Amino acid sequence: MKIRPALWLCLAFVVSAVTSGVAQEASASQKPKLRGFTIVSPARDANGSMLKPAEASANSALATFNYTTVSTRDGNTYSGVMVGQDPFSSGPFTITAVDTPIVPLIITTKSVAFKISRGGILSRIKGFTTFDPTVADDACLKSPNDVPLDVALQSPIFQATDFSFGPTSVGTTQYIDAFQRGNFSLQGTDYHTLLSPRVLRPIHLVFPANEALAIPSGLFGACGPLGIVNINTIYPVLLNLLAEEGFDSSQFPIFLMYNTVMSIGVPNNLNKCCILGFHDAIGSPIQTYSPFDFDTTGLFGPTIKDTSIAAHEVGEWMDDPFGNNPTPLWGHVGQVGGCQDNLEVGDPLTGTNVPTVTSPVNGFNYHLQELAFFSWFYGAPSIAVNGWFSDNNTFKHDAGPVCTKK
Repeated sequence: MKIRPALWLCLAFVVSAVTSGVAQEASASQKPKLRGFTIVSPARDANGSMLKPAEASANSALATFNYTTVSTRDGNTYSGVMVGQDPFSSGPFTITAVDTPIVPLIITTKSVAFKISRGGILSRIKGFTTFDPTVADDACLKSPNDVPLDVALQSPIFQATDFSFGPTSVGTTQYIDAFQRGNFSLQGTDYHTLLSPRVLRPIHLVFPANEALAIPSGLFGACGPLGIVNINTIYPVLLNLLAEEGFDSSQFPIFLMYNTVMSIGVPNNLNKCCILGFHDAIGSPIQTYSPFDFDTTGLFGPTIKDTSIAAHEVGEWMDDPFGNNPTPLWGHVGQVGGCQDNLEVGDPLTGTNVPTVTSPVNGFNYHLQELAFFSWFYGAPSIAVNGWFSDNNTFKHDAGPVCTKK
């Protein structure tokens, strides 16, 4: 199965969030880094027809609200859909809880990379490597926090943690809810949009040698191996799992991978790697879901680690659940090398995190990606907490003049 045009549209603007070259270009004194980025697929019905945000919302049981805003960046009116209760309403506000089934993916590859050419092509030898988020990994993690699935579940993505953005407390809550409360200056209110996680049985997937491989830890000096799977191969598998598990459109299923990413086409070409995760919306009714990597290899730089990818994908799902909320053109920032026109709150800050958060549950130091506020996309003045444009104040102003090609 080929990547759909919607995915290619997003990929056309992608550049590395961490490095401008493939791993073999790093000097001997540097730990090699791979290119890491994310993608999104705008909503399509069962026939593959593209849907506008309101159309997708009307065909989904996901708890959403519609918004309309006039952008001060270009003077145009934009309408979109977000998960949760309307923050622009007068209240009273309540808790929106979204059932979030988590499916651990145990992935076995049938080939191992052993040599890299100057063109970024990996050669392979026969072998089997399994990436399992449900078992302890004492090479890349430390006991007692050595089971990736447990560490992910105990993270601020799913567990209440005390969050402050600058001088302002936004509450003791999950990270993405804290982001959304800050996004619309809802601190001090009863507004909450929360994930309700529950772990389902693990699914073991075995991929043939031409569709997946494992980069051994010794090749790039990582703590453990990295799996790479062709996205054209795993995508239809995920769609089948959605149907087999009987999810409904009110839920937000997450497919959790461990130290496993996706390539655009054959996995041995590092120039077309690495997709860290994506969020998608498809079917009749429209089902949203997201697969993403819990990464501990360090191969994508010091900031793309453990739950930074989860923060990116869950944040984008909450503010752009159907992948098509329109905005004025913006770009040349984060992982976006060209111009983009959607409310993908993670893309402008890929590779930039908020300060490390130590969990009160397990003492683990979590990495959470910084996210761009609503006002950054649509224009000043900011309606967010502290008058900020992102939740760690990296952006000091909105996205500025409408994006043009450089």
